[in-house]
Amino acid sequence: MMRAEPMRRATIVGMVALALAAAGCGATGGGDQGDTVSAGSRPTTVESGGRRQAVGQPPSGLGLNWFSSGRPSSPLASPAATAPPATDPPYSGAGPAFLGAGPHAPRAAGPATPGDAPSLQPGPLGAMTGRISPAVADFPVRVYVPNSDAHTLTVIDPETFRIVATYSTSWVPHHVTPSWDMTKLYVNNTSGNQLTVIDPATAKPVETINVIDPYNLYFTPDGSKAIVVAERLQRLDFRDPKTWALIKSVPIPGSGVDHLDFSADGRYLIASCEFSGHVVKVDTETMAVAGSMYVGGLPIDVKMSPDGSVFYVTNQGRHGVHVIDPETMKELAFLPTGTGAHGLNYSRDTKRLFVSNRLGGSISVIDPETRTVTATWRTGRSPDMLQVSTDGSQIWVSNRFHGSVSVIDADDGTVIRTIATGAGAHGVSIFPQPGRFSVGHNGVYR
Repeated sequence: MMRAEPMRRATIVGMVALALAAAGCGATGGGDQGDTVSAGSRPTTVESGGRRQAVGQPPSGLGLNWFSSGRPSSPLASPAATAPPATDPPYSGAGPAFLGAGPHAPRAAGPATPGDAPSLQPGPLGAMTGRISPAVADFPVRVYVPNSDAHTLTVIDPETFRIVATYSTSWVPHHVTPSWDMTKLYVNNTSGNQLTVIDPATAKPVETINVIDPYNLYFTPDGSKAIVVAERLQRLDFRDPKTWALIKSVPIPGSGVDHLDFSADGRYLIASCEFSGHVVKVDTETMAVAGSMYVGGLPIDVKMSPDGSVFYVTNQGRHGVHVIDPETMKELAFLPTGTGAHGLNYSRDTKRLFVSNRLGGSISVIDPETRTVTATWRTGRSPDMLQVSTDGSQIWVSNRFHGSVSVIDADDGTVIRTIATGAGAHGVSIFPQPGRFSVGHNGVYR
């Protein structure tokens, strides 16, 4: 019979292994993690398959600072957390709104059809500056919050700020990704090796899809390929977006591949490698690495500029944003923003780029035309991923270490409301949004 002390050690080792597998966008290196949650009621039950049950909590003593790095605690068992068999290439080593008119006149609406050229749009990001497409206008506007450590999805009505449902997911949901044609949403359950499919007409889960290590999810601008960001496996998996069959697996020369964005013509993508400090360029046609550069620190989120000429990459370790020339793969400028620069999203008119400083509890504003920081707003807490309301008046941001989302005035940075959701609130998504089609993540449109 095993004595108590060896048994305790064995249990801790198992929990460490699970927690490391679950970590994503998690290396923080310390710093100010903001204020405590002060508003909003925390849901106490979840709805799953018509049943209601208590929301799981992290085990006692295994909080967010367990590793002194801000990584999420170990995943808990979930009713939906059955991992599929590894039928794809084997694991190859682990790396560490509001409905209404926007500020501009309505544009021709999508969704687009496969093969449409992104260059036909009114500017690379022009389609996201107008009204919601009639094709998705009947969907209720909802805010979807994946709670990575609670293994749940919280659904919020942004008009009333009320939680309308909380659902169980598989293990470690990180982002909620609109499909390319904007007819469904995918919850990316990285450790559960599954996508939970949400019907945006009802805001309810309808099925699950077995996919290896979906930390993040994107779609090529022509709609021909889905790209599963397999962070712990250090690769991008190009898949058929209808059958999810693997087309090609692309090993990435850097650890912690996280976020990406596409060139204006869709020929290549720029991806961050958080743990090794690299930024990598991948040809989307040949599905091969086309270049890389070392920026150091902890590069995280990636956004193409409104004119398509440069890419912005946040760096949580260097506390600012890189401006990168994608043709030469050289840094043109570095813009200090705040401690732990993490997420990126544009204002509705694309004239401002919002930066969440996760460790400093603030949001900075960049002018993409002048490439200068024009403001930094103290919001408190731990702002992570960002979404902007349809009319552009609000920013919704997940607070990764506080289990909540904050609603922020997009004009002056005032915190309007904070809503408790669940442990590890991460890739918040507001849907529907303006755009002809989705290229993935938590809502990036063209």
